[in-house]
Amino acid sequence: MSNHSGSPDRRLTGRRPILGRAALIGLLCAMAAVPAAALRAQPAPPPATSPAPAPVRVTLQTALGPIVIEVDRARAPVTSANFLRYVDQKRLDGASFYRAAASPGSTEYGLVQFGLNPLPQRLLPPIAHEPTTRTGLTHLSGTISLARGAPGTGQGDFFIVVGDMPSLDADPKAAGDNQGYAAFGRVVEGMDVVRAVLAAPISPTLGSGSFRGQMLAAPVRITSARRVP
Repeated sequence: MSNHSGSPDRRLTGRRPILGRAALIGLLCAMAAVPAAALRAQPAPPPATSPAPAPVRVTLQTALGPIVIEVDRARAPVTSANFLRYVDQKRLDGASFYRAAASPGSTEYGLVQFGLNPLPQRLLPPIAHEPTTRTGLTHLSGTISLARGAPGTGQGDFFIVVGDMPSLDADPKAAGDNQGYAAFGRVVEGMDVVRAVLAAPISPTLGSGSFRGQMLAAPVRITSARRVP
């Protein structure tokens, strides 16, 4: 008969105690809870952000020379996208500068307007108004903005200001239509051409209402409008 002296009950050496069903379920629950608790303790990762779209430059080739406009897609995405649709679909080819509203006796203060006023068949649907209180832009000299009637009616006519005109910005404290105009970019080259348009001869008979005395006698043709590569 073999001698089992030495370690007490050597038959249990290396064996794990058998757990009851309740204890086993409790252990499994505890094991499952550890990763979840650890996960909750970790700081949440910062939300993914897309880079702001880069500005786009567009050259208007006119009968008086080129005008290069930098379109601010980051701050005025709705109005910028509208303008670029007209450019990319070549709807501004053959359009013209037709209005020059200058301060009396000055070619350094006023605005010039261009677009599809005489070409309604090229117009795209109106877009939502994008006020300067939302975009943070303002009508400084060289700013390009969307012409409109009531807010939300802007389509394919645009104007460029010569001289600072903060009165064209949105002003929630003002009475009546205080939404201003939707600025969306600025002229970076060709302000001399813009001033030449502003100084061009005015028709004494064209236009109606507030436009009378502001319509160019000979509109300045835009031969093409293209993104700068």
